[in-house]
Amino acid sequence: MDLRQAGINLEEIRSGKKSAIAGALNLLENRKPDVSGLAAELIEALTRIARPRRHVIGITGPPGAGKSTLIARLIREYRSAGHGVGVMAVDPSSRRSGGALLGDRARIEHDSGDAGIFIRSMAAGRHLGGLAWRTRHCLTLLEAAYDRILLETTGVGQSETEIEQVADSVVYVVQPGSGDSLQFMKAGIMEIPHILVVNKADLKNPALKAFHELQGVAGLSGPREDGWAPALILVSALEGWGQDRLVSALEAHYRFLAAGDLEKRRRGHRIQWTYLLFIERFGSNGAERLGGEGRIFKRLEGLDVSNHLRALDELAQDIART
Repeated sequence: MDLRQAGINLEEIRSGKKSAIAGALNLLENRKPDVSGLAAELIEALTRIARPRRHVIGITGPPGAGKSTLIARLIREYRSAGHGVGVMAVDPSSRRSGGALLGDRARIEHDSGDAGIFIRSMAAGRHLGGLAWRTRHCLTLLEAAYDRILLETTGVGQSETEIEQVADSVVYVVQPGSGDSLQFMKAGIMEIPHILVVNKADLKNPALKAFHELQGVAGLSGPREDGWAPALILVSALEGWGQDRLVSALEAHYRFLAAGDLEKRRRGHRIQWTYLLFIERFGSNGAERLGGEGRIFKRLEGLDVSNHLRALDELAQDIART
């Protein structure tokens, strides 16, 4: 069976037809071995038609910080500027069904009749890094259909470092009065986000206190290794102000990346994600059979990782030969 026989229409995906995107996502989320080859074929085709000026934005932070409300505001900002927007919300999983507990449309307000918006929730499953195992698969699909992709993670706090391995820009949303600013200093979370957002500015004093605390933390930390100085934005997603400054900061970060090593960064992301998929599939024993983490990364650096499923198959063949 080929992609056309499976009902996959690349032209409809490229044009943003929701039913075509939903059908392709169902294929990519299918873990049955008999469709893995078809999924790899789809990833390869999607990589060739990815939008050249796409921007993948990861939005993370603790539960209750207002990430979903903020995303709803960002959707409106981007749609008013003429951008198509794809949203992937990685939710906690139901222990009974394994499905997403919260669901996308229940949390993120949007115009369901707008053809330029696509929102999908995804269960995190047993994965502890904040992202589901198939996140990279599905992002590849959204990158072919939309030029702004918003990725919201489950909000489990300090374990959500994997978002940096798939997103171009990472936004960390702080909840005033929760002590998040102190956690930045303790856990090194400050190294992850490119933009810090203090939400719920409508709370006034608690929000201002968190904003000033984070100003101090940011001043102590200085610019990141790549030279980018993290931006700090005060917003009220509930009342709808400050999100324009957030969009401006995101666009500034994209220009910063585009003027530097954006494609090199993305290739590094794909190598990291392929390694994580390898560990999930083969475990530490598989890594030992290939000589450990360092040798696996060296092997991946020599492979074409634009299709991470094909690269994973290469590693699987290496294991079969040991």
